[in-house]
Amino acid sequence: MARRAALDGWSRLVAALKVLLPLAALAILSTLFLVSNRINPEDALPYADVDVEARLREPRITAPTYAGTTRDGAALEVTADEARPGGEDGGGANATGVRARLTTPDGESTALVAETARMDPSGKEIAFSGHVRLDHATGYSVASEAMTARLDVTDIRSDVPVTSEGPAGRITAQSMRLTQAGDGNQSYLLVFNGAVKLVYQPAE
Repeated sequence: MARRAALDGWSRLVAALKVLLPLAALAILSTLFLVSNRINPEDALPYADVDVEARLREPRITAPTYAGTTRDGAALEVTADEARPGGEDGGGANATGVRARLTTPDGESTALVAETARMDPSGKEIAFSGHVRLDHATGYSVASEAMTARLDVTDIRSDVPVTSEGPAGRITAQSMRLTQAGDGNQSYLLVFNGAVKLVYQPAE
């Protein structure tokens, strides 16, 4: 009799749990949904505000990079914030926010920054304009309104007046050129030409 009573009690417990456990689970799920954060439609992911029609009319490339090696073994890299292909007038591609770095075989590095640049349609040189600054490894910093860099050989020049600050002092000149010395030993020279004026500033 005791065994039968125990079995009856177990059966009743199992039957009760079959009802109570699903109810408990349902109550827990309901609580989770009630306390969860409600979705605010205004918190949708932001989307890019791009004028597609303008992009189609004026195609452009963001953060382009040009890298090459000149015949004399110098490595040239040019990057920009934005570039646009050449127009129907035959002009070359142009870019804004331009930065360039020339590393010659002797290990010297020259950095150049400019507001804008335009590549020659022939692809042989780049014309930089707008507050151009050239920083040479020798410690000279040259400022000009325009400079041109060849892409096939090491040759950076300014055919308009330049101002330079360097170890010897302040230099003003009508033009400037950075090119291979031509003495056969792979050396490179930064040369100032035309009414060159040096204001010597002795080291303290």
